[in-house]
Amino acid sequence: MTPEQALAYLAGRRGLGIRPGVERVRRLLGVMGDPQDAYPVIHVAGTNGKTSTARIAAAIVTAHGLAAGEFTSPPLLAVEEQFAFGGIPMTAGELGAAVADVAPFVEAVEAGSPEVTEFEVLTAVAFSWYAERAANAAVIEAGLGGTDDATNVVGAEVAALTGVAADHVDVLGPTVAAIAAAKAGIVHDGAVLVSGVLPAAAEGPVAARVAETGATWRRFGADFRLDSVAQAVGGWLVDVDGVYDRYDEVYLPLHGRHQAANLAVAVVSVEELFGRALDPEAVRAGAAAARVAGRLEVVGAEPVVVLDVAHNPAGFAALADALAEEFLPTEWTVVFGARGARDPAAMLEPLRGMVDRLVVAAAVDPLAIDPAVLAAAGSAALAGVPVDLAASVPAAVTAALAAAPGGGGVLVAGSHAVVGEARAVLVGTE
Repeated sequence: MTPEQALAYLAGRRGLGIRPGVERVRRLLGVMGDPQDAYPVIHVAGTNGKTSTARIAAAIVTAHGLAAGEFTSPPLLAVEEQFAFGGIPMTAGELGAAVADVAPFVEAVEAGSPEVTEFEVLTAVAFSWYAERAANAAVIEAGLGGTDDATNVVGAEVAALTGVAADHVDVLGPTVAAIAAAKAGIVHDGAVLVSGVLPAAAEGPVAARVAETGATWRRFGADFRLDSVAQAVGGWLVDVDGVYDRYDEVYLPLHGRHQAANLAVAVVSVEELFGRALDPEAVRAGAAAARVAGRLEVVGAEPVVVLDVAHNPAGFAALADALAEEFLPTEWTVVFGARGARDPAAMLEPLRGMVDRLVVAAAVDPLAIDPAVLAAAGSAALAGVPVDLAASVPAAVTAALAAAPGGGGVLVAGSHAVVGEARAVLVGTE
């Protein structure tokens, strides 16, 4: 398949939506020879921080001289962004070839009735692509939840749970406890669970899953911790006290103090994958090489322009903290868009007092929230801040750059699609 044919093939399954459960992808991978069992896996779930943790963990594995596969979701713009091997992103041509390899098996298991979703095809592409390349290990990010996520067809040796907060309540459940139970479903018999900071309501469901599976639980603050987190140019200098060893002066080139906790979870996850202490120099090299587009990413200087996929209230709270701590007092002109069953007012509330002007827009996304709804929510959440409606995300970015006062900044925040479209305008698509 050409890249265009592969994208059309995937788009043809988009209408199937999200169908929780692992039965379809398990059947598909079974006829493919179960490639997901060809290498050990770190499986990453959590409400926020999954992609950052997965990218850091994969970079640390790679820095130890091993070939690591990496699957994250969703992409900001291009489907192939979700895949990397040995630290090198998949190309559009490789995506076409990988989808072509999987397509005959998809058609065989469907028996003429399309039922395998787009994300399930992508999951099969990931597992088979890494097996074909004889991966030494893979870091796989759960798409939605855990128990019924397509990626949970793998019985990972290490499960990482970055944190739990209210999100996707229409699918995962109305309470933090229900969401925690769903996400803890990635813990399998005899695995090691590495968890970040968990709210009290999540403790019980996670403990129950650990007891059910006989897993070993490594907990942030008890079994491993951050001994020092100091702001550095473009990121943080961190001392991590892991399970097997201590790793000092680890430079992490990501904004947001919360990324230090993601680093700790990633380090300990790799420790448990190896079952030993890590090479401190490889930890430093891997962390220094970690890049996560769209996570408090600075893409402009005059004015300063920041992109962040803070797509739920907890994400916006972390974003607000980072802006206050790491950036000079700035009047922010904010480009905002959201999707699905989100509460845009609750998302924007943490930014109250920091926003000079709000520009709302809908991404090219069938689940994008109407800009008029976003505008009303913004006016309510931000206490009378001027709100403009833009016809598109690129138009919103242009308007925000023009409106930003001298010495001010532009923040693009919200859904992955909004940030992806803005990033294409500001940075390009390469």
